[in-house]
Amino acid sequence: MYKRKHFHIVAILIFIFWGCEDKSKGGNVQTIGNQDYDMNIIVELPKNTEVPKGMVWISGGEFHRGAIASDTMAMAHERPVHRAAVDGFFMDIHEVTNEQFAKFIKETGYITVAERIVDWEEIKQQLPIGTPRPHDSILRPGSLVFRKTQTVLPNLYDYSQWWKWEISANWKNPQGLETTIEGKEDHPVVHIAYEDALAYCKWAGKRLPTEAEWEYAARGGYDGAPFTWGTKRDSLSLKANTWEGEFPVSNTQIDGHERTAPVMSFPPNDFGLYDMAGNVWEWTSDWYNTDYYSKLNNIGMVKNPLGATTPYNPRNPLAREKVLKGGSFLCSDSYCASYRPSARMGTSLDSGMEHLGFRTVIGLDDYIKKK
Repeated sequence: MYKRKHFHIVAILIFIFWGCEDKSKGGNVQTIGNQDYDMNIIVELPKNTEVPKGMVWISGGEFHRGAIASDTMAMAHERPVHRAAVDGFFMDIHEVTNEQFAKFIKETGYITVAERIVDWEEIKQQLPIGTPRPHDSILRPGSLVFRKTQTVLPNLYDYSQWWKWEISANWKNPQGLETTIEGKEDHPVVHIAYEDALAYCKWAGKRLPTEAEWEYAARGGYDGAPFTWGTKRDSLSLKANTWEGEFPVSNTQIDGHERTAPVMSFPPNDFGLYDMAGNVWEWTSDWYNTDYYSKLNNIGMVKNPLGATTPYNPRNPLAREKVLKGGSFLCSDSYCASYRPSARMGTSLDSGMEHLGFRTVIGLDDYIKKK
């Protein structure tokens, strides 16, 4: 279990987490087919192997990972594009829901990071020497909640303009103590820190996907397309729960949703996976390292990459971050477009936010061993 460091509190003190990503129009699109793999990639599901309930089999294969050349809105950390290959695996068809997470809590008694008593002695180890202790009103359990602004903002780099530290915000109270998840059992669970996701995975006998597995699955068989459904940007409101309108002032809700949407509200991609674009960001197991893609590009084809061995983010050097994928209901054209499969974000291990959840996978070898 990862040691609790309360980076979500640290974010309030130094506020240096950074946001959404990018958009584009498609280049050459190639459907990923079953090929001859010199690397012995597991492609087909063995005969008579039953797919776990609520999951789908993702056939293994090769793909171009990262942003395509024509993606003019891609961030530097999405490039250079490079070749990767992954073995076949099982993946949840949708994000873990409030109902599923509640069952885990009931059976284990687990307490999420956002609900735990805050320890200043732990927090100050993450801050520059001499940082004064904040007022007790801040050092209380809670999480980051999105708040609309009253006016259009000239500067969208200052995330503190729409993120608020909300005392008592957690997975059961998504916008604070006065809110509940009643009636939202089928929505994705949010305010999930990395160790919360790991605890759920251990209980469920699963794991988090690697970044390569996640992106390969999100592409749904399209290699070189900017979106999980292909190349057409005008399909967005029919394909994903995102922010439509002037961010962060008004959401037109053309897609039918202001914040999270029930899972499976939009069509699945061609692999049978729902919400691989928008709704909530999803944890992966990879360390976030801004130099990692460049190093991979010099190696050539990589099989089942596990990510960088150490984290590195020059914009957030005090944090140890993992890669998030998929974008969320806050991604918009006026601010970002992280509903693309190549989009990525680094977030501290203990950060829980209103638009952050996860889904799980099982490798074939692990599944066979369990049987």
